[in-house]
Amino acid sequence: MNLGLILVISQLMFTAVAIIYFMSGIKSHRSGVKTIRLGSEKERQKLAALRKISLTEPLSEKARPKRIDEIVGQEQGIEALRAALIGENPQHVLIYGPPGVGKTAASRLILEEAKHSAGTPFRFDAPFIELDSSVLQFDERSIADPLMGSVHDPIYQGAGAYGQAGVPKPKPGAVTKAHGGVLFLDEIGELHPYQLNRLLKVLEDRKVFLSSSYYSESDSNIPPYIHDVFQNGLPADFRLIGATTKMPSEIPEALRSRCREVFFKPLTAEQVKSIAVKSCDKAGYDFEKEVPEVVSGYCENGRKTVSIIQTAASVAKLDGRKTIKTDDIKKVADFSHFLPIYRSRLTSGRAGCVNGLAVTGGGSGCVLPVEAVVRPGSGRLNITGVVDREEINTGSGKMIRNGTAYVSAQNAVTVLESIFGINTEEYDFHINFPGGVPVDGPSAGAAIFCAMYSAITGKPLREKTVMTGELGIKGDVLPVGGIEEKLTAGSVAGAMTGIIPKGSFEEKYKTIVPELFAVETIEEVVNIVFNENVKGKIA
Repeated sequence: MNLGLILVISQLMFTAVAIIYFMSGIKSHRSGVKTIRLGSEKERQKLAALRKISLTEPLSEKARPKRIDEIVGQEQGIEALRAALIGENPQHVLIYGPPGVGKTAASRLILEEAKHSAGTPFRFDAPFIELDSSVLQFDERSIADPLMGSVHDPIYQGAGAYGQAGVPKPKPGAVTKAHGGVLFLDEIGELHPYQLNRLLKVLEDRKVFLSSSYYSESDSNIPPYIHDVFQNGLPADFRLIGATTKMPSEIPEALRSRCREVFFKPLTAEQVKSIAVKSCDKAGYDFEKEVPEVVSGYCENGRKTVSIIQTAASVAKLDGRKTIKTDDIKKVADFSHFLPIYRSRLTSGRAGCVNGLAVTGGGSGCVLPVEAVVRPGSGRLNITGVVDREEINTGSGKMIRNGTAYVSAQNAVTVLESIFGINTEEYDFHINFPGGVPVDGPSAGAAIFCAMYSAITGKPLREKTVMTGELGIKGDVLPVGGIEEKLTAGSVAGAMTGIIPKGSFEEKYKTIVPELFAVETIEEVVNIVFNENVKGKIA
């Protein structure tokens, strides 16, 4: 057999093997496609079956506000939020307020309103992207970052076909998904400092840049759009709404300076009752007359109110009733371990007792009882229920100072001596702030003075009077903040008279309590609350 014949036979054999391999591949591919189609059809049927299954709509869904006027007790906050978002130049916003008072619902509804306003940059399809900052997980290598976006590098799971080709694949995060709309970050005060710094940069640039050690500008295998992403960034032009239950002082100044600050108030007992009534109606249940009152004794926000009504409705249903009873509410509160809410009450009729006013950590006002007892002694000053020492972060370090409530008491002693001529060296003073919550802040100065003066003279204060104001050592009553919240708390507690610094007065405060006095000096306060005509001994 000659060499040529051998070559021909070999070539035919190789050709036959190639044909067999090719046909086998086609058959395998067709079989694989058939298997995928069969599997896909089965999964589609499973998905369709799942979608046919649904439980009843939770009461929390039914009771969620569908219109702005359904949000209870936040008229002022909603007006401020409207001003920030509706118009030609919407702003970034920080919303302060306790949980369950409508911060998220109001933000959603006002974005919808803004979309239809004249001159707005929001389009009709502007997205509302919501994330909870307290549970955001990220990786500093940018493998996973739901907020900023990440890169599926070739060696990591999720890179897919790009990974096989050695191409890093960008994955947009919430800042890009919110492009043209609103990014709502709940509990923004819990955001990791690393994430916050990156977010602030995005707010400035209105785009987000991703990086990868696998990216090279000169790599021709990388698709042009990926080159565009790495070189020019992903668009992230949105308006930020950050919601928090923290106080403004606990939020970084770098974030606050970029945002319009809006405050949502805690709900009053009457507003909780209103939500309870609406929740019963939406649940389709009647209720005993006392039910809203009982609910308001356990709930301070809408979310908790809806929850207790929903569970009470289930209790009634198990008993074969369509009426929610007060016993149902108490039973739910008992097995859910709901604690009764302490609501401010006025103290009156006793010497040494004063109703001060304060703002709590949640931004709501409260009545702040002040008690004073004096005994013959040598001028000792004992104060309980206050912050003794306060640590202050100055930016360059930390400093420790006496609590300002303690300083206010020292100022009161000076005023008793220098203006009212009382020899405080003859007395030992014990001043107490009952309630179990450490008190701090200079706004209790006037109340502390009146408690001490009342204890010394044995004269009780004017009935149902509340007061706030810092006391200077010259007897001036100095301006303080939170007047509206404080007076509102006093009014809810039954106050008939309010005393505030003249420097803090606004005309709108007149409508909160029946009789309001704006004062400049402690002598004016004494004349009002003790019905005296005192004139100071020094100017």
